Amino acid sequence: MTRLIFLGLPGSGKGTQAAILAGLLNIPHISTGDILRNAIAQVTPLGQKAQSYMDRGELVPDELILDLIRDRLNQPDAQNGWILDGFPRNVSQAAFLEQLLQELNQACDRAINLEVPDEVVVVRLLARKRPDDTEQTIRRRLEVYHEETAPLIDFYRERSVLSSINGDRPPEEVTESLHHLVNG
Repeated sequence: MTRLIFLGLPGSGKGTQAAILAGLLNIPHISTGDILRNAIAQVTPLGQKAQSYMDRGELVPDELILDLIRDRLNQPDAQNGWILDGFPRNVSQAAFLEQLLQELNQACDRAINLEVPDEVVVVRLLARKRPDDTEQTIRRRLEVYHEETAPLIDFYRERSVLSSINGDRPPEEVTESLHHLVNG
């Protein structure tokens, strides 16, 4: 049973690597973005609530995201393990997740931080050529990450579940390191 939390800057490759590893381990890759999109597409009560915030251009509040995560972790395919990607985003979400996992009699085996230098991320994200990926917005997203999400690294280090992987290498090498780490 493998339960992992993926951490890393936007553009660090965590979504790609989480999806590959989830496939290799045959466990769900749970991304908060996907959960939101699915809940909205399936017109679930939580999805309708989330849609109302998004329609107003507001961020979906933590409580709602947490309810969606609780629902997702309770689904049958998640009983043998999972990889969380994009959640938790801050220490208060991490504390809630810890509590939720206790309720569900589950535990996070490991939080994996994909380390990629800011400058590499800027180049990667600019290369995607998405209209919203200007250098200014990318640098702002990195600032927000360092302020809000980086403290998670210490949170998980204090719980002795943090592993860091060099994400500034060819994707196959990163996948190999992750696979080795998990099956170590």
